[in-house]
Amino acid sequence: MAGRRNQLGLFEDPDAPPVEAAPVSDRVRERAEALPSGLYLGTSSWSFPGWTGIVWGGEGMPDTKLLAHEGLRAYAHHPLLNAVGLDRTFYGPIATADFERYAEQVPRSFRFLVKADGALTKPGSERFLDVQHATHRVITPARQGLGERLGPVLFQFPPASAEALGGRDAFLERLGHFLSALPRGPLYSVELRTPSLIHGESDAVIEASGAVPCFNLHPDAPPLARRLENRRGALPPTVVIRWMLRRGFRYAEARDRYAPFDRLVDEDPESRAAVAELCLRAADAGRPVYVIANNKAEGSAPLTLAALAEEIERRRR
Repeated sequence: MAGRRNQLGLFEDPDAPPVEAAPVSDRVRERAEALPSGLYLGTSSWSFPGWTGIVWGGEGMPDTKLLAHEGLRAYAHHPLLNAVGLDRTFYGPIATADFERYAEQVPRSFRFLVKADGALTKPGSERFLDVQHATHRVITPARQGLGERLGPVLFQFPPASAEALGGRDAFLERLGHFLSALPRGPLYSVELRTPSLIHGESDAVIEASGAVPCFNLHPDAPPLARRLENRRGALPPTVVIRWMLRRGFRYAEARDRYAPFDRLVDEDPESRAAVAELCLRAADAGRPVYVIANNKAEGSAPLTLAALAEEIERRRR
């Protein structure tokens, strides 16, 4: 991939060994080149030593801290990985300079899905749906630091009863006002994990504000096929998919089962087929698609995306 710069990564220690990119086969490169344009594939964060031989090359296994600081450049060399989810930002705002250092490590065609500060979406938080906090502490630093590399800004709402959110109708009204008041320009996406709120009406409120719903594959959300049925097949202007966790598992259980995330343990062909079909439908309609995969989906996020790319290629044939 052209246009990469050889420069120091985030907080790079000049005495530390560099993180090398793993070699990939010609077949993987060809598969990446054959993917539909406007399709962004990425993982949920990147600092996992178990990806050695898949994403990381060289001898030995780099540690988590080294990967967090210096791994992004090697990650972006993988031909299938042209996006990544920034999970760090969910736990608190980060500075413009941090975003700039991330941007310097990847090509211009690369995109970041930035998770908004969790205080904005946690019921009871004093920052809950606070437009000023979202604008000045989340959106402005991300826009200034990432520039054209900024993909969706994701507002992830944790599982909560409608009553905890102030009531179903009141919450949707407040959510619509919040989204409509955000600065224009970035793509905003909303991920709901309260089953009673995930339906066509909430999607309509989100899209009326100029944002898009996130199709999340997670035990707290309806299956992807049902969500599309509820929308009567209509697609949002941009499709955002987060493939997080296999049904029947919780995060801690999946983490313990799948660590160190170096192989597919519990393949999920049904979800893979549904995601591949949605990607192709969106591509045929000329709509951008973001797919962010988690290690807890099948065991290894990069391998999940590699299998997804293979499924997309098979369906296109």
